[in-house]
Amino acid sequence: MNFVVAADHPCLPGHFPDRPLVPGVVVLERVLDALQAQHGVLPALRLPQIKFLQPLLPGQTARVELERIEPKPADAAQADQAKAEPPHAAPAPAPPLRWRFRVCRGEELLASGEIVAADAPPADARA
Repeated sequence: MNFVVAADHPCLPGHFPDRPLVPGVVVLERVLDALQAQHGVLPALRLPQIKFLQPLLPGQTARVELERIEPKPADAAQADQAKAEPPHAAPAPAPPLRWRFRVCRGEELLASGEIVAADAPPADARA
């Protein structure tokens, strides 16, 4: 999904005087818009990993690229184990939905990171 943040966007005054930059939160808003455009309304999401590498200037065209991250083999094994357990056993939770994103201006990478459905445990709790 391509997007442009217009020079008159309300986030720009003061960010920064004489050289406006699109705030990272506005870029991330466009990432979430692209995700929901592809997958519909989603539950609350976490952004556990984000890197901003280059600034986006008002009026520049940027592109959001999304890639679904498939569950790790350990997650799939847990799901298979849950299927093999007797019906009275509590089902194992489904692996969380995850995506990688990239925001590019032409071929230049501006930002990248990961989006995770909010019901997933934090990364440090999954070890």
